[in-house]
Amino acid sequence: MNMLSTIIYMAWFLSEILLHRILRGGAPDDKKKKDKGSLAYIWIVILICVNVAVYLSYRTQLPILQRGSLMNYTGLSVILAGMIFRFYAIASLGRLFTVVVTIRKDHHLKKDGIYGVLRHPAYAGSLLSFLGFGLSLNNWLALIIAFVPVLAAFIHRMDIEEKVLTEQFGSEYTDYIRHTQRILPFIY
Repeated sequence: MNMLSTIIYMAWFLSEILLHRILRGGAPDDKKKKDKGSLAYIWIVILICVNVAVYLSYRTQLPILQRGSLMNYTGLSVILAGMIFRFYAIASLGRLFTVVVTIRKDHHLKKDGIYGVLRHPAYAGSLLSFLGFGLSLNNWLALIIAFVPVLAAFIHRMDIEEKVLTEQFGSEYTDYIRHTQRILPFIY
């Protein structure tokens, strides 16, 4: 692993730790405990998959490209793009964003900007970073391990979140669902 990879991986990891510590939600009037353990589940899946992917990238020879440095830099660029997209989505949602599934006091649906296209752009950005991480390892097996289980964990989390939002907002949210995609424009 080169120094640039280490710096970007650490910046990515530390940014997620800070988000987790700072943006938990917790005002007395918030409706909390809607998470159903999905945040812990995501973190467990991530920690296992990242470590297994790194291990497999060293133990198996299944390169995506023979010129590994090009794939490493491509993957690192995708990680950074995912981080930027995630932070943009979080900033766009403002005080309504929390890392745990929470309905804030005076909560309203954000349906403009990026949220007019995607229901979960912060997750889309995070998943883009995991895709970049897998690519940066330049190993097909590591890419699959770094991305597919994490995607499944995020889908589980989106299911929980959308159920909570449907309970809170009813037909307004189900109508919003009909006009947007979850994480990938025009596809999913």
